[in-house]
Amino acid sequence: MLVSAKEMLNKAREGKYAVGQFNINNLEWTKAILMTAQKLNSPVILGVSEGAGKYMCGYKTVVGMVNGMLDSLNITVPVALHLDHGSFEGAIACINAGFSSVMFDGSHYPIQENIEKTTKLVNTCEILGLSLEAEVGSIGGEEDGVIGAGECADPDECKMIADLGVTMLAAGIGNIHGKYPENWAGLSFETLAAVKEKVGDMPLVLHGGTGIPADMIQKAISLGVAKINVNTECQLAFAAATREYVEAGKDLQGKGFDPRKLLAPGFDAICATVAEKMELFGSVGKA
Repeated sequence: MLVSAKEMLNKAREGKYAVGQFNINNLEWTKAILMTAQKLNSPVILGVSEGAGKYMCGYKTVVGMVNGMLDSLNITVPVALHLDHGSFEGAIACINAGFSSVMFDGSHYPIQENIEKTTKLVNTCEILGLSLEAEVGSIGGEEDGVIGAGECADPDECKMIADLGVTMLAAGIGNIHGKYPENWAGLSFETLAAVKEKVGDMPLVLHGGTGIPADMIQKAISLGVAKINVNTECQLAFAAATREYVEAGKDLQGKGFDPRKLLAPGFDAICATVAEKMELFGSVGKA
């Protein structure tokens, strides 16, 4: 059964570890992440961007697939199904479809509008027992058409949003989506510490977890980050393993073209990447 991310993130914040949000893109992705979480006894958050939701035939299809897998794979660890970087309309659609958690990304709106829209969702999520993530200060790179340069959030604005009663807060601290450029300046721990001081016990979210050095990840966790998002790294691992299989000509041997065989190395690569991240984030054995 899907659960809200609230309890798992509060436990993570108190225990000084982080829960990974791994974005899903299809059946293989979902199965790989769920099986790895179960094997490592780790809580997990499945992230779905609006683009991926559309690609997978809509939110109801995603909910049906995930619920079916929880049942048939006997998944007993806590699993939240979360909308990633949602619009206001997207958040409502996911709530109606049966997601257990949503993110409303109002970071590109003027702060008053961000507050207004977030407030409406706080009330809805509270009544339904769902968790809600809000964002202040855009995350760099591109995510479903929203482009940000890795800005740092204003700690006072973070407090304004946190005070509305959201479950978790994503604050830009110089992090970006996708691969990090050579000249990346690193995370601004100064901003993170200032945000933490303003928002107190609110679990913080680090977007763009791909490619951030391990020591920075651990420092961020020590400063209140309880949720870390990973997507690009799983995609790169899947693509590299699939390329290797095809370049070795294995798809031409016997029934190597069967999608179950063709996609197996990519599936295994996702499992390995997720396991590595769960170890790094400290969530193994915490379910």
